[in-house]
Amino acid sequence: MPRLILTVLLASVITGSQANAADPPPKLAQINHIIVIYLENHSFDNLYGLFPGANGLAQAANASPQTDIDGKPYTVLPPVKDTRFPADLPNRPFPIDRYVPADEKIPDLVHRFYQNQAQINGGRNDRFAAISDAAGLVMGYYDGSKLPLWQYAKKYTLADNFYQGAFGGSFLNHFWLVCACTPRYPEAPEEVRILLDAQGRLVRDGAVTADGYAVNTLQPTNPPYKPGTVTAKRLPPQDAPTIGDRLAEKGISWFWYSGGWNDAVNGHANKEFQYHHQPFVYFSNFAEGSQGRQQHLKDELDFIAGIDGGNLPAVSFYKPVGELNEHPGYADTLSGDRHIADIIGRIEHSPLWKDSVIIVTYDENGGFWDHAAPPIKDRWGPGSRVPTLIISPYAKRGFVDHTEYDTTSILKFIETRFGLEPLGSRDAGASNLTNALDLR
Repeated sequence: MPRLILTVLLASVITGSQANAADPPPKLAQINHIIVIYLENHSFDNLYGLFPGANGLAQAANASPQTDIDGKPYTVLPPVKDTRFPADLPNRPFPIDRYVPADEKIPDLVHRFYQNQAQINGGRNDRFAAISDAAGLVMGYYDGSKLPLWQYAKKYTLADNFYQGAFGGSFLNHFWLVCACTPRYPEAPEEVRILLDAQGRLVRDGAVTADGYAVNTLQPTNPPYKPGTVTAKRLPPQDAPTIGDRLAEKGISWFWYSGGWNDAVNGHANKEFQYHHQPFVYFSNFAEGSQGRQQHLKDELDFIAGIDGGNLPAVSFYKPVGELNEHPGYADTLSGDRHIADIIGRIEHSPLWKDSVIIVTYDENGGFWDHAAPPIKDRWGPGSRVPTLIISPYAKRGFVDHTEYDTTSILKFIETRFGLEPLGSRDAGASNLTNALDLR
């Protein structure tokens, strides 16, 4: 399959960008709690394509049809390998919940670094079905109005121009959430290296690029990691600075909370605990026995107790356990939506609410189609568009924010609020989410 050569540049949306260049808005210092909730594997069109006022499926009416690898449009979509779906779905978006309700699991879809680029196909987004093990399922969407988080999107702010930080899957996008970087593995053995031909086409998939960057899933060297993982498939500890390091250097409190963390550390992990969703574990500063781990990596139980007690840190990241993160294959969509709505409700009724900003977003598109062409930034991304909600007493009400964002915009928001140095060029140049807030 061809390597991505992006030829379509999405026009940059400059609304709100002036706020990034100017002094921070006056009320920004009143925000004392930033809470980032990181869900899994849905594109914007897949969940919010029907949202009123958003750039969704109505605007996709003239989008390119799905084509085969030679560029020929399909007559009907390639059949989904699940008998609950008809074998002759038309070559256009279709409602998943007509066939499988949101409280039932659907098959997983391929979501990897080079495949995501090939599916985007220069901004045409017309190779999702051809380059997927899920075939026509890539074109499925939900009636999101039936999901609990939709109600928060209606009440507060929905960002409809927010892109996953990097091409591909969860492993790499978790790194971009915490360090705006792609991890290095220069001594990776041949068995995990990706092989491209002279034209940049994928000959053999793997986890590590020819020049030593880890772009697909590897387990950490530091425990906890998936039992039985061979050394070659464990990423050496990383030393790049993280947002956690930046916060700690200035004495600003922060935690990464994860569902099932205590059980995983104690050797009896939940069967759906995802080790590669714990990005700080990959870094030397958070190795087993380190002060960084003891001080900053916590369990979901601590998160709930912190909400109910009104004593969360200045910055919180929350990763639900697998069965509640909405990842196709091992989780359904409705259970995760209900869980996060419950979390938000707890925060709304806690002393934290008055000075909090909650950001609910998805790590990546999970292999689902989205019609919007990602902007061109660098070798790593951004990838496809994902849903993002900004929920706060400071959030604009009933607002669809069209500002161009990506995952590093979350870092930029944290950096702007607390006066931190950027981690890299991407977060340094990102819009910082303040257009979603009323801070003047």
